[in-house]
Amino acid sequence: MTSQTTIDYAKTDVFTEYAIAADPHGFFEYLRAQGPIVPLGNRNVVAVTGYDEGCAIFRDDENFSAINTVTGPYLPLDYDPHRPMDEQIDSCRAQNGYLASIMSEDTSAHEKSKAILNGIITPARMKANEAYMYEVADQIIDEFIDKGRFNVVTDFGQPFAQLVIAELIGVPEEDRVSVRGMAADPNQMPGNLGGGFDMSANPLARMGMQFYGYVLDRRANPRDDVLTRLCQQTYDDGSLPPPEAVVAVATFLFGAGQDTTVQLFAAMLRLLADNPGLEDRLRAEPALIPDFVDEALRIEGVTKSTFRYVRNRVTIGGFTFEPGQHVMLNIAAMNRDPAKYEAPNAFNLDRKNVRTHVAFGRGLHACAGGPLARAEGRVAVERLLARLKNIRFDEGRHGPANARQFQYLPNYSLYGVIEQWMEFDRV
Repeated sequence: MTSQTTIDYAKTDVFTEYAIAADPHGFFEYLRAQGPIVPLGNRNVVAVTGYDEGCAIFRDDENFSAINTVTGPYLPLDYDPHRPMDEQIDSCRAQNGYLASIMSEDTSAHEKSKAILNGIITPARMKANEAYMYEVADQIIDEFIDKGRFNVVTDFGQPFAQLVIAELIGVPEEDRVSVRGMAADPNQMPGNLGGGFDMSANPLARMGMQFYGYVLDRRANPRDDVLTRLCQQTYDDGSLPPPEAVVAVATFLFGAGQDTTVQLFAAMLRLLADNPGLEDRLRAEPALIPDFVDEALRIEGVTKSTFRYVRNRVTIGGFTFEPGQHVMLNIAAMNRDPAKYEAPNAFNLDRKNVRTHVAFGRGLHACAGGPLARAEGRVAVERLLARLKNIRFDEGRHGPANARQFQYLPNYSLYGVIEQWMEFDRV
């Protein structure tokens, strides 16, 4: 990990600097020392590290638009104070179809997409999907258990997340082999350093085309299956969404539920390896595993930062935001705010207020997949601990304790590793 002392944060651009992508918490503490809300001085961005201030912004959809949630300041929109803001935002969306995804939609459009999403993530589907999680977790562990080592990202995380999401949204079993392996190049993900990514090179484009065929087929030839029920899901007013709306939500769930969940697994295994005795305690007290998942989300959450675009002049936490500014909500910093959490930089399995973390956001845009991610994390830990013990880093690849070496995602929004090799003994 990059030493904080080698980085001049006052002169470093968080949107292009790999050193901050690899070690974001030093940068967040630099910001926090200046206050909970701090203008960055470049790219017209205001950074938020305070828990209460960030939550207030999350809940204020009147004054803050989600159009830049994924792109950050790399938005094809130059604010014109002489034109209505909503007109400018709508014009910007028209230039880039990616800005119409559920994450970037505002108010009524977002609520419509969420109606489709809620039709996917129902209690009944979640229960059935969780049963499948146990099955697929063991199948994947079977593939590497005789080797005594595995890459958490590609050998466990990606196939597990891909197959779980595919089952949840009803991808036919015969097509799931083609789904496995649909992983985005780390250099072609939203939030990529420098702001450039090619959506045509992202496997979500292939998944979208595949799902479009499913929607047309199930609407013309309904069956008694999950996919048909999804394709017939209506808006709250009873109207049937156009096929592309269903495709957009299903594709979003497939992609968003993949990258973040994979990195959650990697984070949990880093914590297991770095905290002696934690494995044994979780085996002895499995009821603590959900708390372990949430503390991992708090202290090592995958989403470092998300964004909002200021619609109207508004004052929050003593700071006045101006229309046209980008707001960088540093979730990873909010989750380590000392005003909210005691000893915030320390892992604590017994933390009483752990579930107040904002790893899944807050307000209208709070992640609907939060319960799914928690279930995936819990099942993954249960099955890995049931079959592996003495889980440790492959030091030949990652170096000894206190000198670990990883290749990190070149991303200003997401925190994670390109690969993470672990060794273990069989239970």
